[in-house]
Amino acid sequence: MTRKLFVTTALPYANAAFHIGHIMEYIQADIWVRYQRMQRDGDAAREVHFVGADDTHGTPIMIAAEKEGITPQQFVANIAAGRAQYLDGFHIAFDNWYSTDSPENVDLSQSIYRKLRDTGLIVTKTVDRFYDPVKGMFLADRNIKGECPKCGAKNQYGDNCEVCGAAYQPTDLVNPFSVFTNATPVMKPSEQYFFKLSDPRCFEFLKAWLNTPGRLQPEMVNKVSEWLGEAGEKLADWDISRDAPYFGIPIPDAPGKFFYVWMDAPVGYLASLKNYCDKHGIDFDAFLNDPSTEQIHFIGKDIVSFHLLFWPAMLKFAGHPVIDKLKVNVHGFLTVNNEKMSKSRGTGISPLRYLDLGMNPEWLRYYIAFKLNSKVEDLDFNGDDFVARVNSDLIGKYVNIASRCAGFIAKRFDGKLADSLSEHSQSWIARALTHEHNGVVIERQDSIAQHFENREFGKALREIMEIADITNQYVDENKPWILAKDAEKTAELHDVCTTALILFRQLTILLSPVLPGVAANVATFLNDEAYTWADTQVFGDAVSQRMLGRTIGAYSHLMTRMDAKMIEALFDAPQAAVAAPAAEAANDAKPAAPALTASTPASAIEELAPEIKIDDFLKVDLRIAKIVNCELVDGSDKLLRLTLDAGEGRLRNVFSGIRSAYKPEELVGKLTVLVANLAPRKMKFGVSEGMVMAASAADEKANPGIYILNPWPGAEPGMRIR
Repeated sequence: MTRKLFVTTALPYANAAFHIGHIMEYIQADIWVRYQRMQRDGDAAREVHFVGADDTHGTPIMIAAEKEGITPQQFVANIAAGRAQYLDGFHIAFDNWYSTDSPENVDLSQSIYRKLRDTGLIVTKTVDRFYDPVKGMFLADRNIKGECPKCGAKNQYGDNCEVCGAAYQPTDLVNPFSVFTNATPVMKPSEQYFFKLSDPRCFEFLKAWLNTPGRLQPEMVNKVSEWLGEAGEKLADWDISRDAPYFGIPIPDAPGKFFYVWMDAPVGYLASLKNYCDKHGIDFDAFLNDPSTEQIHFIGKDIVSFHLLFWPAMLKFAGHPVIDKLKVNVHGFLTVNNEKMSKSRGTGISPLRYLDLGMNPEWLRYYIAFKLNSKVEDLDFNGDDFVARVNSDLIGKYVNIASRCAGFIAKRFDGKLADSLSEHSQSWIARALTHEHNGVVIERQDSIAQHFENREFGKALREIMEIADITNQYVDENKPWILAKDAEKTAELHDVCTTALILFRQLTILLSPVLPGVAANVATFLNDEAYTWADTQVFGDAVSQRMLGRTIGAYSHLMTRMDAKMIEALFDAPQAAVAAPAAEAANDAKPAAPALTASTPASAIEELAPEIKIDDFLKVDLRIAKIVNCELVDGSDKLLRLTLDAGEGRLRNVFSGIRSAYKPEELVGKLTVLVANLAPRKMKFGVSEGMVMAASAADEKANPGIYILNPWPGAEPGMRIR
């Protein structure tokens, strides 16, 4: 039976360009898809459809479009127009890229909703929802931030925690605030539509679904089982509606109500597939109902609550056939030097900058693949390791084989490979491409195939590099550059170079899911057709027989070494301060200055600094800033690392010597004063992008108190102090 695969990835939200986390996930899925496309089931090629889409609905896009004076549809179209340069640039070959704001998604989402309603799993409740009194609108989950009610993490959205992965209602947040105005939201009643995830039917289904062998990684089964509870007591009904104004899909028979974005976004996978099927004359319903069809989904660990609770239950009780064939592969985050990426700290990686610098996209594909496995583990990008891995494996081991031998074939043998091989060379081919296990000779391609199938890409590449090591050992021991100097060794030279290129071809085929561009160039060089996995088989039709006597093309460089200086240019430099728009005048009311008492002797107060002019004062740009995160600094007993929102549309990283006076958790959520136009300072622990204002006595040893400035309530991030 021919295996049929429907492969999807998480949908990027259409309010920004791709970031490196998107590219990592798409590379992972693309490698797996390319491997599958090389397979055959019997006489038939495996059927693989790889589709994606932009997640387009929700209040953030509606607000962003308003600011630009365009429609949400035009805003989304502008974002979508920039997608191809990333996907093509990194050889990510989606069959179809679509949008959740599409007729197909409207039809499918509303159809699923009606079926859920007919099964009794949709109910309405009048609930109190957060309302922004400044903006004058109800707030969607992603428009609210606060502290996670489960783990206490700061600055988390209103639907789920990116730290512990928990899902919850926005009203569960601790110290919530509106992302639009930073105002504390108030509660207002609204009739909402809920999917009854608390229904016992959902628990029984999810428990069985999660524990189906091969469905999920074991660690995810354990994680989601915790969310289920022993008898489903932890499952809460899911609010799937939002009030107008809202950019989304209308709920049938409910004027002024729209589907919450997480309701229709996962349906977007099906909408993209349907759009693709319609374009290519494929029967969409027949494909999904085919017993040999499977959906394989790749996502990050931060959104598993939606994809492993709500989504499967929604599909199941809507009677959708894909649910029984769904497997979800969860991956970790991409970090830089074991730290979360941050533009403000100069540790962000821009995919477009990578390409603009002329860095080979297949360097990154190989490095990411080398780091990936089937577990839910973070993948760390280390610049020095990146350079070393690429130059050692791809250049020193792989490309080096062809560059050392192809020239001799062209110059000495008119581009024609030998018609036969010596027994000695044949034994080296067998040594490279097979290994013995319990007295049985096994082809390496079998174990490499299993690694690719199981997403153990790192293991696959390590074994492929073992073949490269053996091949290079063969070349080193037979020294074609020495043989070329002796006319009596011409036949031996031909034998050695032909053998090396036969093994180089095998390495290329094995690497082709990871290095598709190089593989295409090698196929042209060796006068090959498109590669299939069957071309890697050693037994039966011997590998050497496919190449012997063949005339090959001229060799040209396949890949260059990476210059370490490229890494310095790759990382996002800490962003310089951007002057915020003039803010409205601050409230004239000011707190009264504390009186000097006996407990604060005059000797503790410094003398005034020399007089300055108003022009001198105006050179210092003081801004209100919100402390959105605060951390201890490893290796320092004085510093705290503050993450500040100064109303610029980005966050700043500032180090401050206030550790003796404050615990990090005391500062998160507070307002303070930032010297915003101070030149960034490179420190041992990172780059500091400003200075927070604090007061202290003249003699800090005698009077050790440190007091950061805390603006009067009503001040907002970005306001200038005048």
